[in-house]
Amino acid sequence: MDAQTIIARRTARELRQGNLVNLGIGIPTLVANYVPAGLHVYFQSENGLIGTGPIPEQGMAHPLLTDAGGKSISALPGAAIFDSAMSFGLIRGGHVDLTVLGGLQVDAVGRLANWMVPGKMVPGMGGAMDLVTGAKRVIIAMQHAAKGKSKIVARCSLPLTSARPIDLVVTDMAVIAFPGGKATLQETAPGVTVAEVLAVTEAELVIPDHVPEMRL
Repeated sequence: MDAQTIIARRTARELRQGNLVNLGIGIPTLVANYVPAGLHVYFQSENGLIGTGPIPEQGMAHPLLTDAGGKSISALPGAAIFDSAMSFGLIRGGHVDLTVLGGLQVDAVGRLANWMVPGKMVPGMGGAMDLVTGAKRVIIAMQHAAKGKSKIVARCSLPLTSARPIDLVVTDMAVIAFPGGKATLQETAPGVTVAEVLAVTEAELVIPDHVPEMRL
């Protein structure tokens, strides 16, 4: 199983019945493909759609149905389409139960940097600041390291997305939460040891007596 699939499948286990869920661009969009059987949630795209379904099969994409990043999505029966002002009213009003976002860095106390790499052209922060601030729960779905460098860091060197700490990080190697403002290892990926997680994690982790393996 590849890294992105591990992350998306494990993140999907955090969904709860009836949740209004916002999926960011990149790995988070894959979560819609792994909703547990019998669970009904409402996926929101911040550009103005509630009721997004799985990524359409090749040849079945509709040119006017896209996520916030411009990637093709599907709409389930009963989906609602509205303008971005209404969409951000839902986000800023605290009506989104869960947002799943990508990340560039998460630090030891749960602060997120995910919108800008200095020196690179970016169009703007997009909805990330609003989502991290306004959603009831924030999960970051990202690879544990990039180019051999940990993305779970002692302190973010990139510009922060929000001062509010996130709730959970799901990577291809581990699940990390932040109870009491301390990065705490919750689970390891299949075949990954605690020692292997520690070896590629810059931030200091709290290690419980028992660390179970992810259920996918």
